Amino acid sequence: MLNGFTGSSNYVASDDLMNSVNVAMALKKPLLIKGEPGTGKTMLAEAIAESLGLELIIWNIKSTTKAQDGLYVYDTVQRLYDSQFGEGDVADISKYIKLGKMGEAFKSEKQVVLLIDEIDKADLEFPNDLLWELDKMEFYINETKETVKAKHRPIVIITSNAEKELPDAFLRRCIFHYIEFPLAPKMREIVNVHYKDLDKHLLDQAMEAFYWIRSMNEIQKKPSTSELLDWLQALVLGGIDPDQITKQFPFIGTLLKKNQDIDTFESYKRGRGRFR
Repeated sequence: MLNGFTGSSNYVASDDLMNSVNVAMALKKPLLIKGEPGTGKTMLAEAIAESLGLELIIWNIKSTTKAQDGLYVYDTVQRLYDSQFGEGDVADISKYIKLGKMGEAFKSEKQVVLLIDEIDKADLEFPNDLLWELDKMEFYINETKETVKAKHRPIVIITSNAEKELPDAFLRRCIFHYIEFPLAPKMREIVNVHYKDLDKHLLDQAMEAFYWIRSMNEIQKKPSTSELLDWLQALVLGGIDPDQITKQFPFIGTLLKKNQDIDTFESYKRGRGRFR
C-alpha cells in the first residue's frame, strides 16, 4: 500500500480504496468515487481530511449548479445597491467578487481536501466545464483580470451515484474507484466502529435480516449502511428481543422507504420468499 491515507477512527476503508486514494494523491489527480447510496462516498472525504489533519471544503452539487458557482460569483446587485445608497468605493470591483468552494480551496494558505459531492446531479456539461480548472488548478476572473492559481493543490474527491454517465474527457482526468457494498464481515467492522458495545446476538439477528432483505431482487431501494445503523439504534432503543427480529422485523420503515418495497417485503414474509 502507498503511504498516506490509512483510514480513520470513524471510517473503515478497504485496502483497494486506500490504495486508490493514495494513488490519486501521488499522481495529483481527482479521485472519482462511485457506488450505491449509503456506501460511504461522502464520508470518505471526511475521513481523508481527518486522517491527514486537513480542512475539508464541501461543494454540494444540485441540478441547478453551474461550474462557475464553484469558482466565483460577481455580486452585481450589491454593487448597484452600494452605488445608489452606500458610502464605499464601488470602483473596487474586487470587493464584489465572492469565491465559490473551488475558489476557496485554491486560495487557501494550506492544502485542503475539496469534496465535489454528487457531480452527476448537475447537467451533462458541468464536468466538462471544470476540465481546465482541474487540470491547471487555476481560473480567470474576468471582472478583475486576475488569475487565481492554487497555492497548494487540493486533494480533490468527486462522488457520483451513477445517475448519469460522465463525459469521457472528464473521466480521463480522474482516478476511479467503485465502492462495493460491504459484505457481512466488513459490515461488522463498520458497525463496531459506531456501536462498540452492541449485543452480539442482536447484531447477528439484525445482520441476517438485513442481508436477506437486500437479497430480494424486486426491492427498488435496497437498505444502505446508514439505514442499517439507524435500524440497529432503533432496535436497541426499542428494547427489542433479538429473537423477535427475524420474526417480526420491527421498525421496518427504518430500512425500507418506498411503499412498493414494503409491499414486496410483506409478500416475501407471507411465504412467497420465506425467510431462512
